[in-house]
Amino acid sequence: MNIASKYGSWYHPYRPAKKYSKRVAYFSMEFGIHQGLKIYSGGLGFLAGSHMRSAYDLRQNMIGIGMLWKYGYYDQFRYSDQTLRVDWIEKQYSFLEDSGLDIRVRINDNPDIRVKAYVLKPEIFGTVPIYLLSTDLPENDYLSRTITDKLYDSNEETRISQNIVLGIGGAKVVEALGGADIYHLNEGHALPAFYYLKNKGVSSSQMVFTTHTPEAGGNMVRNGENLNNRGFFARTLNHQELQQECIDGNLNYTVAGLRAVKKANAVSKLHARVAREMWRPYGLDHKIFPITNAQHPGFWTDKPLRAAFEKKQSKAYWKRKETLKKELFEVVLDQTGKLFDPKVLTIVWARRFAGYKRADLLLRDFERFRRLLDRPDQPLQIIWAGKPYPEDYHAINTFNQLVEISREFPNLAVLTGYEMALSALLKKGSDVWLNTPRITREASGTSGMTAAMNGSVNLSVNDGWIPEFARHGENAFVLPEADHNQPHSVQDERDSQELYRILETEVVPIYYESPDQWLQIVFNAMQEVDPAFSSHRMAEDYYQQLFQS
Repeated sequence: MNIASKYGSWYHPYRPAKKYSKRVAYFSMEFGIHQGLKIYSGGLGFLAGSHMRSAYDLRQNMIGIGMLWKYGYYDQFRYSDQTLRVDWIEKQYSFLEDSGLDIRVRINDNPDIRVKAYVLKPEIFGTVPIYLLSTDLPENDYLSRTITDKLYDSNEETRISQNIVLGIGGAKVVEALGGADIYHLNEGHALPAFYYLKNKGVSSSQMVFTTHTPEAGGNMVRNGENLNNRGFFARTLNHQELQQECIDGNLNYTVAGLRAVKKANAVSKLHARVAREMWRPYGLDHKIFPITNAQHPGFWTDKPLRAAFEKKQSKAYWKRKETLKKELFEVVLDQTGKLFDPKVLTIVWARRFAGYKRADLLLRDFERFRRLLDRPDQPLQIIWAGKPYPEDYHAINTFNQLVEISREFPNLAVLTGYEMALSALLKKGSDVWLNTPRITREASGTSGMTAAMNGSVNLSVNDGWIPEFARHGENAFVLPEADHNQPHSVQDERDSQELYRILETEVVPIYYESPDQWLQIVFNAMQEVDPAFSSHRMAEDYYQQLFQS
């Protein structure tokens, strides 16, 4: 069935609401829509997925543009010694529909790489239409077919090709659907779209950009000459044009994205300050303002738990929480052979494994950590989960070290298979959601939002969205701020000591000795996280603040 011919050039199953009538094309490298559609890695995708759900709920005139990854990010399993194993398993999706659009892009000397656009229809998972691009077609040569194999492929040349397919291929899909009023790049992966659109006469006021992180991995820098030869700029730039785009011969994707637009957003108020400081030397700081990330409560929140909260039924809340903990602990038992107790305070650290996120911060003073674990009167259970990048050997080593240490303790577990379903189980089944990045490095950090929606109390560094939400001892627990200008070792030592202190003197005693106070903290968090950190608010902000001229 040809989507374009059946529904018209730009279709929705509803008449867009008047205040959302602008046609917006949203480009993202990943979308976390459903456990069964494995085209996501982590936070960026979860954010994009919630955005597409809220856009649908609010009847916004938006479509998503993404990639159909043949092998997804990767499948996370274990070797025989329980350490991390990376597998690549081909995915198939019967519910995606061929749009019928015939898109071609040029990469290197091949001007005729074919791109097929599959559409995820709104009725499947409750999102706006999302067009997913694939080069895995018999008409393409072998290398071209592999462009859309792996999300965040470790090969630099493949990554550049992915940028071109998402950016230029995606822009051509939107063009074939009749064009958009606004082209929104969710980070710089689809940057070639801006060059293609500019060549087509699209103005800078129609292009908007979201910068997501201060980390180098989210602000890619690549050789300009190589990009030019590969077709990144949609046409071949002459020497002078290339020099204008580049800095010392290299193109910074974020700098280029910010230069191309009149308005751009960071993803929390703190991140906006950090981003302005980062890009002030390039004269781009004035373009950046905050729209804090958010998540979709309807998708992520356990409904019976929410009902107990809304009726302020403490017994019903604790009964449901215990059931959710039991469901999580079935996974713990299945993977590790350990029996966790639903009556015991359970702490979860779960997100992408990366050095600055410090998954092992709790282990820094190991004897103090051991004493925390060996308190029979006030016991703890701790679970770690998350996916390192498959080429990030430092992060993989941290994961494997945690696996090794967890062997010693019946109340420690490290889980694999960290995808949307496990993420939801962890948030619903935990009592405390632990967040330990080095301050200013976590631009937003949305996992704590969905944890709070499910009664898991944030214990966090005061970074990302936390300063906009947390009131220590009232709806969360927050570490005093370390000086981010200090060496990492100094920050890590201070933060670890504060973490132990707060656990020993506040979190653990309150949970066991003052259950009414604990429940009040839980209920305060559930009350205040929604609607302030609902993706409905975020989707509204994008239309009212970023998409307006």
